[in-house]
Amino acid sequence: MVQRVRDCCSCIFVTTYRAVSGGKMQSLIKGFLLFPVLSLVLFSRVHPKRIFRCPSACTCTKESIICVGSSSVPRIIPNDINSLSVVNGTFIEIKEGMFSHMPSLQLLLLNSNAFSTIKDNAFSGLLHLEYLFIENNKIETTSKHSFRGLWDLTHLSLANNNIRYLPREVFSDLDSLIELDLRGNSIECDCKSKWLLTWLKTTNSTVSDVYCAGPAELKGRKLNDLQYLNHKCTSTDFVLHQTLPFQSLSVDTFDYKNDVYVAIAQPNMENCMVLEWDHIEMNFRSYDNITGQSIVGCKAILIEDQIFIIVAQLFGGSHIYKYDESQTKFTKFQDIEVSKISKPNDIEAFQIDKEWFFVIADSSKAGLSTLYKWNTKGFYSYQSLHEWFRDTDSEFVDLDGKPHLILASRSQVPVIFQWNKSSKKFTQQSEIPNMEDVVAVKSFQMKNELYLALTRFIGDSKVLKWTNKQFVDIQSVPSRGSMIMQPFSFKERHYLALGSDYTFSQIYIWDEEKKLFVKFKEIYIQAPRSFTAVSTDRRDFIFTSSFKGNTQIFEHTIVDLSL
Repeated sequence: MVQRVRDCCSCIFVTTYRAVSGGKMQSLIKGFLLFPVLSLVLFSRVHPKRIFRCPSACTCTKESIICVGSSSVPRIIPNDINSLSVVNGTFIEIKEGMFSHMPSLQLLLLNSNAFSTIKDNAFSGLLHLEYLFIENNKIETTSKHSFRGLWDLTHLSLANNNIRYLPREVFSDLDSLIELDLRGNSIECDCKSKWLLTWLKTTNSTVSDVYCAGPAELKGRKLNDLQYLNHKCTSTDFVLHQTLPFQSLSVDTFDYKNDVYVAIAQPNMENCMVLEWDHIEMNFRSYDNITGQSIVGCKAILIEDQIFIIVAQLFGGSHIYKYDESQTKFTKFQDIEVSKISKPNDIEAFQIDKEWFFVIADSSKAGLSTLYKWNTKGFYSYQSLHEWFRDTDSEFVDLDGKPHLILASRSQVPVIFQWNKSSKKFTQQSEIPNMEDVVAVKSFQMKNELYLALTRFIGDSKVLKWTNKQFVDIQSVPSRGSMIMQPFSFKERHYLALGSDYTFSQIYIWDEEKKLFVKFKEIYIQAPRSFTAVSTDRRDFIFTSSFKGNTQIFEHTIVDLSL
């Protein structure tokens, strides 16, 4: 009989709440005040009265407490209280375990209060809670685990708050949920609500219509009715993966028998260090060391399953090393004549008509940039390209289906050489005007269109586009103390890494709408000299060499904006 009456009383309250949930709070409180009177009449002969001091801001019965304008939640209550209402409260947050001393609660109403935050595990210990109404408060979002442990909750209302986002899996513990009310909020229908759209299409609960407050193109539309969200819900980042405790000038990468290797020029340690990707430890580890004198460049060339590394040195001449599989190390294969190259600054390797070449840019005052050719037995001096111009960089490009070579110089604008099929030599064709003091030139492609990145130490570095038989300036990038501006691409995203000796280095990303590179991330590298993209095991890395500090390896990561 007692249980039957108790159930009846609960029905009276829920009916009263539903009748007024869309109206004014005064009606709800009025309904509540009727419920204690009925409870006192029905139970006065069944249970003796207990001595309980009701808080001054509250109205209490044997099974319910209603508090209006309270600054806190009642801390000492009878064990058989099964409903609590807090209206117009002044506390600013729902803390963890705030109601854990009320394990018998079946209904909790928190309406028109001042709080804006609901912490993780806010309702822990309420194993029997079935009705939770949190309406007309100042909530903009909730913690991910706000409703953790509410397995018996059947009705949840978050109506008429200021909610813009809800964290993914916030409803994951609500196994018994029947109704969810999200009306009267300001839901942003962008990446952060992508999970909510998916959840709305799969949940068995009845959910109120959710109207989009933004972005502008979706304002006023029902999130429930959308098929998908037209937003890129992923971004990227560069996260430090590994630090190599040495300085370096250049980094080159090559593949051999399904393994990935990196050759790093270390002038101060007089090494060309070869690293190998460790598939188990997921790090780059030392594989071999090629020793020399003031090594400024290491460049790998793979010819008919043979691996050669060109080691450029400031002193003692430059050399070519070949991988000896029987010794699992690189051994000297050939010397490069000192008379040809006195101050090497860059090495570029390429193929023309299935024949292998490499060029060394010489930056000495009497420098003679030289082209070398493979003849099945070794490399030999094939053509002298450019003397007396202090060449700093070389870049092989294909212009309109014809091989070209661009040489950058500290003493004149970049010069373009074209391959002559008849003489099988490079001949000077043209220049890139108004581009004095270019220290590096790098080519890259986007959507089958050719671009150049020209680095200047002082002034603006430039991005050029090949069109109509010429290079056209499309963007100026402010650069101070820059020795390298390196283009690279990961996961169909195009980047520019601009080094600086004076401040932070910048990574730019291509904005398809603006048709420009925009600032994306700052990284600090001491005197950066190269940025080299390396990919292995479906992971992407950028090696940053430093002339004055540690060599650092950053991993390119995908960031899910919907989380």
